[in-house]
Amino acid sequence: MKVAIVGTGLMGSSFAHSLRDNNLASYIIGIDKNKENLSTALELNIIDEAIEFEQIASREDIKLIVITIPVDKIPMVAIKLLNNVRPGQIVMDMGSTKSELCEIIKEHKNRNQFVATHPMWGTENSGPQSAVKGAFKGRVLVLCDTDKSDKDAVAFVENIYSTIGMRITYMESEQHDMHAAYVSHISHITSYALALTVLEKEREENRIFDLSGAGFESTVRLAKSSPDMWTPIFMQNKYNVLDVLREHIHQLQILRRMLEKDDVKGITESIQKANSIKRILNR
Repeated sequence: MKVAIVGTGLMGSSFAHSLRDNNLASYIIGIDKNKENLSTALELNIIDEAIEFEQIASREDIKLIVITIPVDKIPMVAIKLLNNVRPGQIVMDMGSTKSELCEIIKEHKNRNQFVATHPMWGTENSGPQSAVKGAFKGRVLVLCDTDKSDKDAVAFVENIYSTIGMRITYMESEQHDMHAAYVSHISHITSYALALTVLEKEREENRIFDLSGAGFESTVRLAKSSPDMWTPIFMQNKYNVLDVLREHIHQLQILRRMLEKDDVKGITESIQKANSIKRILNR
């Protein structure tokens, strides 16, 4: 099978590795406006060929087209691909937000050839040089609005993700965006906020370096994530992110009042309640 990947950054290149390592793709074509990423992906043998976006329409040999670019660019790219998609070709995305995309393409005559997907995986790094082999194994894959996609197309995509080791779950696009805000997007925005707090209050860089332990480093790790990727995610999922932020700030205010009042019992009970998340995460 020949696969075209639009976007040869971390996600696209890691997916290319998984396709190749699991014998799912015989030939991988890369498309990217970032010519440095494209060149690196070629040099690292992540892709076999680089072409211009406009050339996809003339390639009858491509079975699957995968979109792995910032979420604000996905809807327009999806429309352009669906305008020229051939019978039997499948288009899918790997973006972190779904509502806006699915709303924009819902009336397209070739909507049934599109499958909306979100692999719940990522790192704070970017670019094809940061690609991870086996990245998706054991992770969760969300398929959205599958009733709008052709059954054979969905089955085709399900087989790919199952083969690379992902656990598949299904959601409506709006439901997905709400849950993603609570379990993914809030982690990033609070990591950025913590990094900004420390940078504002701790002016001596050496002290940050000398005193930071594993706890601090793991908490702010996500603050190294690219703004090119995360600013569009926050904006597209704005209302869900604002909702979770309100609750997060509320919880911080409760803890702050407990500290001000030397409420040892309250703080202890709050920590114990928070500890219960281990039971969920260890399932």
